Amino acid sequence: MDTNLETGFDANREFKDTVFSLLFNDIEVLIPLYNAIFGTNYGPDTEVDIKTIRKKVSKSILNDLAFILDNRLIILVEHQSTIDENMPYRMLQYIVETYKRLHELEDDYRRNRFPLQRPKFIVLYNGTDPMPEDEQILRLSDMFASYGPLDEAGPSDLELTVKMYNVNKGHNEKMLKRCATLHEYAIFIDKVREYQKTTPDLGMAVKRAIEDCIDHNVLKKFLSLNKGEVINMMTSEWNMDIAVKVAQEEGMERGMERGEKKKALEIAKNLRARGNDVNTVAEITGLSVDDILRL
Repeated sequence: MDTNLETGFDANREFKDTVFSLLFNDIEVLIPLYNAIFGTNYGPDTEVDIKTIRKKVSKSILNDLAFILDNRLIILVEHQSTIDENMPYRMLQYIVETYKRLHELEDDYRRNRFPLQRPKFIVLYNGTDPMPEDEQILRLSDMFASYGPLDEAGPSDLELTVKMYNVNKGHNEKMLKRCATLHEYAIFIDKVREYQKTTPDLGMAVKRAIEDCIDHNVLKKFLSLNKGEVINMMTSEWNMDIAVKVAQEEGMERGMERGEKKKALEIAKNLRARGNDVNTVAEITGLSVDDILRL
């Protein structure tokens, strides 16, 4: 595993691990996951180089998992909230930043072509909003604004495609069966949601789901070793998802586009009233920590 401090791969404290990245940041489970997604049969001795960016680059840049296998650069993201149609743009930012870290500065001044790792962009979706199909392709070109008839003259000069798979329990079962860890992770997420229905406290729901899964030999070793960390991570992740949804529903994005700081402050106040910490509210609204503390 690459732990180069200068490149920012797998080494920066700004990176916030998720349960997903903690679970799959292990070559032993990453290879079966790759095989399940791409229908390949790479063995356990296959060379894998993990290249996840652990330094926070911007609010929109993802940082779940990135790795190279067979000269393919895989950008892999787990997504738990609503379907994000802006994912191609976020992936574009991520791949540019990743290439910058993979290649020496001298490469920018070469005249002869140098090889780039071929990228693949994958989203494993386990949110609660329904997907029309078990597989869906999101394209950067679908985000481009239309400026007139010339736009219909041919394909765009810039394209990036993201393949999204629904990995909720009961979906893409062939893929889940090919990777036992992914299958068990889907069961665990389903258990958390099941206990949420009867347990108002999210942390307690996660705790009960962990105990249930351990009893039934689902992610038993992982959950036993990381019980406290998983509870903290999942509570933080899911509360963040809820907060983002609330902000979107209350028109935060629209308000910020029009420069309505007053609207953002109202949303920040509501988010704080729901128990979200100052840093989370700042990240969602774009306000400064000082602005939020003055509320």
